[in-house]
Order: sequence, then structure tokens, then C-alpha cells
Amino acid sequence: MHALKRIGLTIERAKVSPSKGCWLFMTEGGIPRLVQHPLSPFKKRAIFAIAILGLVMAIGTIGMMILEGWDLVTSFYFMSLLATAEGPAQSSMTVGGKIFASFMAFLSIGAAISAITFTFGPLFGSIFKEGFAYVEREEDKLNTRLERKAHAHSSAD
Repeated sequence: MHALKRIGLTIERAKVSPSKGCWLFMTEGGIPRLVQHPLSPFKKRAIFAIAILGLVMAIGTIGMMILEGWDLVTSFYFMSLLATAEGPAQSSMTVGGKIFASFMAFLSIGAAISAITFTFGPLFGSIFKEGFAYVEREEDKLNTRLERKAHAHSSAD
């Protein structure tokens, strides 16, 4: 909680649903603050990671078209399943295609994970930080109540 005060973040409460009775905490500015902050490398890293994923997918698609003789859609579908670790619906027929697909599996899965991490990492980090701050505040409230209760019982004895 003290760390949040030091960096100047304020917490706003917005009720999610009256039926659930829970609160959603968001920092002032939320996602636009992460994306538009001039010192944040968020945009640059995300765009770079997505561009690398696109390049790897393009190389893989063209490679499968050349090595296996597949059409564009089949090759792209194969690479997208390979990049998301789903496993391709069909396997390569040629030895060269199998070796190429093996190397592309490592590259494309790494590129996909990097793109997801760099794109959504700052958002998840701020959500976790806010969640931990909320838990710390609730723990402090509970400890205060327990101390008051213990003090009331000790003074009554």
C-alpha cells in the first residue's frame, strides 16, 4: 500500500454488479495510461513482437508452400496451429518439410509467447499489483479488528 502512495497512484472504486456485491479496483487512467505514457516502451515492444510473429508466420507459410506444395490457406493454417502449440491437423510429407516444420515450431511458439507477453504483460502486471494492494488493505483491516477485539477482551479481564 505504501508503494502505491509513493508512486502517486490513486485507487478508484467502481461497482461491478450490485447482485455480486464485489468491487473492481482500477488505477486512475487504466489501460490508456499504460499505452499513452511517453516513457513506457509498451507500444514499441508490442508492435515489434507482433511484427516478428508476423515475419515468422510469413516465412513459415512460404516455406511450407515451397517444400510441401500446399496452397496459401493450408500453409498458413498449418503454421498458425504450429505457432499456437495446437499441433497441425496434417503432417508434412517430405523430409525437408518435416525438418523445416520442426525448426519453425520452436521459432513460432517463441514468437507467439513473446508477442503475447509484450502486448499484455504491462496490463496483467498492473492488475496483479492492484490485486495485491487490495489484499494488503483487507489484511490490515482484519488485523486491526483482531487487535481491537483482543484489546477489548484483555481489558475486560
